[in-house]
Amino acid sequence: MNTATGLPPRIDHYFAGLQGRWAPGYAVGLMRDGELLLAKGYGLASLEQNQPMRRDTRLRIASVSKQFTVAAVLRLQSQGRLSLHDDVRQHLSELAGWPHAITLDQLARNCSGLPDMLELLRLGGVNLDLRVDRATLLQTIARCRHLNFEPGSRFLYCNSGFALLGLVVERVSGQTLDEFLQQHLFRPLGMHATQMLLACDQPVAGLASPYLPETGEPGRWRRAMHGFEQGGEGGLVSTVDDLLLWAGQLLQPGPDMAALVAALSERLPLSGGFASPYARGLEHGHWQGQATLGHGGLWPGYRTEFLLVPAEKLAVVVISNDSGSNPYKVARELAGLVLERSPLPAGPSLAAWQGRWLDAEQGQLLTLSVDASGRTSCSQWGAAFELQAELDGSWTPLRGVYEFRLRTEGPEGLSLDIGAGRVAQLQRVHEDGPLPAGLCGRYRSKDAGVDWRITDDHSLHAEGPLLKAQQPWMLHALTPNLVELRSTGYWMQPNQLLRVERDAAGRVQALHVDTGRIKHLTFERSNEH
Repeated sequence: MNTATGLPPRIDHYFAGLQGRWAPGYAVGLMRDGELLLAKGYGLASLEQNQPMRRDTRLRIASVSKQFTVAAVLRLQSQGRLSLHDDVRQHLSELAGWPHAITLDQLARNCSGLPDMLELLRLGGVNLDLRVDRATLLQTIARCRHLNFEPGSRFLYCNSGFALLGLVVERVSGQTLDEFLQQHLFRPLGMHATQMLLACDQPVAGLASPYLPETGEPGRWRRAMHGFEQGGEGGLVSTVDDLLLWAGQLLQPGPDMAALVAALSERLPLSGGFASPYARGLEHGHWQGQATLGHGGLWPGYRTEFLLVPAEKLAVVVISNDSGSNPYKVARELAGLVLERSPLPAGPSLAAWQGRWLDAEQGQLLTLSVDASGRTSCSQWGAAFELQAELDGSWTPLRGVYEFRLRTEGPEGLSLDIGAGRVAQLQRVHEDGPLPAGLCGRYRSKDAGVDWRITDDHSLHAEGPLLKAQQPWMLHALTPNLVELRSTGYWMQPNQLLRVERDAAGRVQALHVDTGRIKHLTFERSNEH
């Protein structure tokens, strides 16, 4: 077994490619059985200032914030000021008109059925670089009466739920979310570098600058921009040292933390009896046969992985200021170095399955590719990620908080397990055919507050409550009544699926839209010209 003194050189060697380079970097923390093994920075925190990444460099941890928001809710429950079983409408008057009863617990466990607020805005042309305040985000959530599914029946990742939980903490406590967390968690635990950073342009001492890799130019970067105010869904900045303090409590909680930690990590079945990977702001997973607990975070220019291997009392924290990095993969490779585990075998090649795959009924579209080194990548909903072969012959994504397991089904088939007993049977997609007849016209979604106009040149023009999209989006036929919409984005190029609904006479009446975090949202056809 590696000793605490023998491990750092191996970690240094792992990151040797950053030595002397003008490149964004990583802040890394490793702890086992309460012993700090390593806390160190690699690469640069600021390319402009040539400032090195250090163990005390602050970075945005994005969705790793979610567990702390839930912890604040649990503290209020322990004080008798709310219950996880409360309907969220009890605490937020802006939602009084909602027709749905959704509990705080369903929000915390990502099974509320709410469409994601970021994607609702994106359907109207809003990218993450636009300045958007909390009031506008709340209006976006409150406007939408659509549900992806019956609350409690499925897992689907959703930022809206944690934004609402953060607001509930503020309404019930009378404090800002940051003030409440500082008083009840961060200061008692000694997490003095951690804070809720609401505004995107607020100066903070020691905060690393965010970067995006320059498209088509390896080894070059540009500053990442983001304008959204962030709250309970992803607004914290922190350091590896602070997150290791928190990890220590999750792995070996003190008497005053035991009940909170148990509630955070509690895994409950969905209403249909199916298992869900998501607890409350934390995700259950596995790595080389070991149970894991943790969460990832992603925001323009920042990526985080917070990984616990409870049986080994091991915590790994990896935070990067490079959107092209993969802390999820890095954290697991570092865990292998600590525990002296060999990487899993590469598995059979998926080269014969390269290309685009579709299950039209389930609304699942993905693209597989294999590079010269044999590494398999997948693109889904506009996001690209690497696939990892598992010992049972399946493939899983090297990223967090997604239910996804891919299997080959003969030479011309793939199956995709997407959770809650649902398995998509994927078939190859060939060249685009003609768009469905009668598609041109105007469409409106009341739930998103968005208007779309489809023209006869296969393009879609979007206008939402905040702006009109500057560039048209392109449509590509998949089946006679299913269309892929490829929209433009600031740091990724998302795609959506549009299902055509016709009346008895065959006229197009509506489009039903699927995205990564929105399902079956209706755009009704308008008679206006």
